[in-house]
Amino acid sequence: MNTIEEYMLPCMNKALFGVDCTGCGAQRAVILLFKGEFSQAFYMYPAIYSIVILLIFLVFNLFYKFKSDYNIKMGLIIFNGVLIAGAYIFKMIQIFN
Repeated sequence: MNTIEEYMLPCMNKALFGVDCTGCGAQRAVILLFKGEFSQAFYMYPAIYSIVILLIFLVFNLFYKFKSDYNIKMGLIIFNGVLIAGAYIFKMIQIFN
């Protein structure tokens, strides 16, 4: 029996250099999210929920435009970037200590 994990894209950074990239765990977190394992999805990739919120906002914004949508988009993007970078730095500190 085939599992969804067999069809996941491999991380080229990890394959070439042996170190996780900033996106490592995102695919598995999405699968865990669809399975309803919410805390495990967050543990796998902490930015999963902020990315979902950003994507929902972007789809919503396609149909409904309002005055401060650019500021909200930029705020969510910056927040995601900081969260992804922070989680990656934390993961690397844990690995290399």
